[in-house]
Amino acid sequence: MSHKNIALFVAHIGCPNMCSFCNQHIISGKQETATAADVHDAVKTALDSGCRDGQLAFFGGSFTAINRPYMLELLTAAKAHIDAGEITGIRISTRPDAIDEEVLTILKEYGVEAIELGAQSMDDEVLKLNRRGHSSDDVRHASRLIKSFGFELGLQMMTGLYGDTDEGAIYTANELIKLEPETVRIYPTVVLEGTELYDLFKSGTYKPQTLDEAVVLCAELLKMFEEAEIKVIRLGLHSGGNVEEGYIAGAYHPAFRELVEGRIYYEKALKELSRFEGGLGHTYKIHVNPKEISKMRGQKSQNIVQLKDNNYICNVISNDTLKKYELEIEED
Repeated sequence: MSHKNIALFVAHIGCPNMCSFCNQHIISGKQETATAADVHDAVKTALDSGCRDGQLAFFGGSFTAINRPYMLELLTAAKAHIDAGEITGIRISTRPDAIDEEVLTILKEYGVEAIELGAQSMDDEVLKLNRRGHSSDDVRHASRLIKSFGFELGLQMMTGLYGDTDEGAIYTANELIKLEPETVRIYPTVVLEGTELYDLFKSGTYKPQTLDEAVVLCAELLKMFEEAEIKVIRLGLHSGGNVEEGYIAGAYHPAFRELVEGRIYYEKALKELSRFEGGLGHTYKIHVNPKEISKMRGQKSQNIVQLKDNNYICNVISNDTLKKYELEIEED
């Protein structure tokens, strides 16, 4: 029996401003916002396909910033399915400055279990440049309040924002780790049609991250969060919807996480190989967990090719005693 969450998108109507990078109609692939009927239909579809015991997730907008009657309409519809035992609870995403004790009390009453905040950056200048409309202290205050009410806290960050740097993204990750969220999502910035960022890109004012730059940076971020025992539940924008159609520039790839995890394996292998006295030009066996072979090899065997370019000729061998990111190397 599947436990996959059921996602519904609440369009931009909840946001008080338009961020530089945002075109929610493209990101969600929908022009219309969710209704109570959509909630019932989505749960029925999930049940018919064998999905049970998941959460209903309201994403795409700022859930607690939409008008109160509409928010309650959606929550009431979702809670009926909690009471029927068809879903376990509700997950929402919202803005850090749209959280207070009153709204958290309401969310608790209707069965919300997890709240994700779109922090994006913890650098106030970057937040200002990208017209986020909130401060890093708003993120800190909302996060602590959410945890004090017993909700699961999720935090979302972006890389490659206008005015940001790799060092800034590392700073943001460190600041988010201090807030002890249960989950994190990392989204490299992409330039979409119909956004201010698109205008900045066209004028040459903004230079987006390349895919390779984002992969290298996000490999470092992923290691940071995993070392802090914080689960990264998303890396990169979801494929599908209209993202590919609206994409202009930036670090987008439908298998972005696999690229990032492959980069981690490549860096580990290169470091270990440099310790062998046999030196360059020798042949080596790299042992990894069978589920991780494709990541060690990299997409289109990119890692193996790059290792060969460094004069390390390698074969990847299955070893089910090894855990994720563990590898053992022996000289042939």
